[in-house]
Order: sequence, then structure tokens, then C-alpha cells
Amino acid sequence: MENKGVDLYRSRRGYGGVEAEGVTGRRRLGPAGVSWEKSTVNKIVKTDAEWREALTPEQYAVARQQGTERAFTGAYWNHHGTGVYRCVCCGSPLFRSQDKFESGTGWPSFATPAAEESVETSRDTSHSMERVEAHCRKCDAHLGHVFEDGPAPTGLRYCINSASLRFEEE
Repeated sequence: MENKGVDLYRSRRGYGGVEAEGVTGRRRLGPAGVSWEKSTVNKIVKTDAEWREALTPEQYAVARQQGTERAFTGAYWNHHGTGVYRCVCCGSPLFRSQDKFESGTGWPSFATPAAEESVETSRDTSHSMERVEAHCRKCDAHLGHVFEDGPAPTGLRYCINSASLRFEEE
């Protein structure tokens, strides 16, 4: 396992936007008028074989190969514990239970990440659709997608695969 310092750009608002590769590293592109600041994250880099060894086949398919679990089948879609949802790959805190809400979609849904540094977004044009993908900022694990039909104040719904998460009770 290797940690690489990567320059990233972080929104002061902490939500929305997509990222793009650039000369200075990754940059998140967002709505006009949003200010961005540079930050450094120690990225976790493993070989494909190391990820396969560390994860179950379902976790690997979802988190490392951008898969999606079937609705209403994951461990956390109807989970109501109090605590923190962490990345299954690297353990980074991604979402808090108090930000989870019932969306009726069959996947765990959150209004906002645990911290703006936790989750990155990128443009996803797979399956003949245009969506916003959510992934772990520290290890690039695929988490799910972000939709603009969530509750106030963000109006966002982070629709996350249970296979990308592990829950830590508080």
C-alpha cells in the first residue's frame, strides 16, 4: 500500500460539482460563483490484487469496479443505528447516521457527507446516462451517485451502495 499526496481543490460549500483532471491534480468544477481552495490528501494506492484480497467479491465489484448492488438488498438501506458510515476500503468516515434519510429508493441515502473532505464527485456517463458519481476522496472507492432530489438545506441525495460502507456504532 502506498500513500501519495495529491493536490485537490475543495469547495467551501462542501457539496455539488464535478471533478476534472488538470495539470495541478484534480479540480472540482461546480456552479458559477463557488470558491475553491487547494488541499492535499494522502491517497491510498493499492494494486488490484491487494484490493481483491482485502474485500469480499461484492465489495470489490461495487467499490473498485463501479458496480451497483440491487435495490433493497444491501445491509444499510433500512439501517437505523447511531454512528458513522465508513469507507469499506480505507475506513475514512464518509457519512453520519443523523444525515441519513428514508428516500424509498432501496439504497442508503444521505443529505450530506460527514465532512467536505470525505467525498468527491465526478461526471459519470456510463449506461447512456449522465449522472454525478460519488467516491471516497482518500482511496477513490466508488460509493454511489448524487441526485438533486434530496432534503433541505442541500437539496442533494447521496445514494450510496451498502457494499461500499461499513458502519461503526457510537
